[in-house]
Amino acid sequence: MNEDKPRAVVLLSGGLDSTTTLAIAQAQDYSCFALSFDYGQRHAAELAAGLAITKLMGVAEYRILRIGLDDLGGSALTDITRPVPEPPSEGIPATYVPARNTVFLAYALAYAEVLSAHDIFIGVNAVDYSGYPDCRPEFITAFEHMANLATKSAVQDHVRYRVHTPLIRLTKAEIIQCGKRLGVNYSITVSCYNADETGRACGHCDACYYRATGFREAGITDPTRYQPGASIYTASPVGQG
Repeated sequence: MNEDKPRAVVLLSGGLDSTTTLAIAQAQDYSCFALSFDYGQRHAAELAAGLAITKLMGVAEYRILRIGLDDLGGSALTDITRPVPEPPSEGIPATYVPARNTVFLAYALAYAEVLSAHDIFIGVNAVDYSGYPDCRPEFITAFEHMANLATKSAVQDHVRYRVHTPLIRLTKAEIIQCGKRLGVNYSITVSCYNADETGRACGHCDACYYRATGFREAGITDPTRYQPGASIYTASPVGQG
């Protein structure tokens, strides 16, 4: 680990967006400390993807924290009895997890303060964001303001925390093109809400739709591994690799 580099906490889900965000943080010469959460999501495949991603990309440290958002319920991602919606869906979808990004950013802020890091990266997106209210720019602005009111480092040491959202104005295709320029290996990322235990995508959920559409519009071969019979959103003019 290079102690001369500034430190940053990067929230990593194991998916396409957060992996691209990690690559951007590294390209900006941060020493990256990646943070994932076992929050009771439907599958553990994304956590396995996170481990593979951080090993491949050489982060300074990778932690997985267990938090029981499934104990609270309220989301199709934490309650397997609730169906995951297929697009098109209107309004805030059933896959919204109550206050998830607020909770994740709070942990990231605490971790940053412990590390004497002043920068937090999160891969939220306000273009292809599926209607989640905690992916909007105004939410990020409000959280950053709160971070600079609520921490010892900010109040006593006059440190300023920054929440970086490098993808927030990009389309999914633009995110993929950016990641390819930075050498991201998207074949090991998992975006699907219904992935199986090996990380193969269902091909039917909102997340699969946005991911497949992004690769198609980017003109880049889709490396996603799909489950048998997953044919709705997998077609691509450049084929599958």
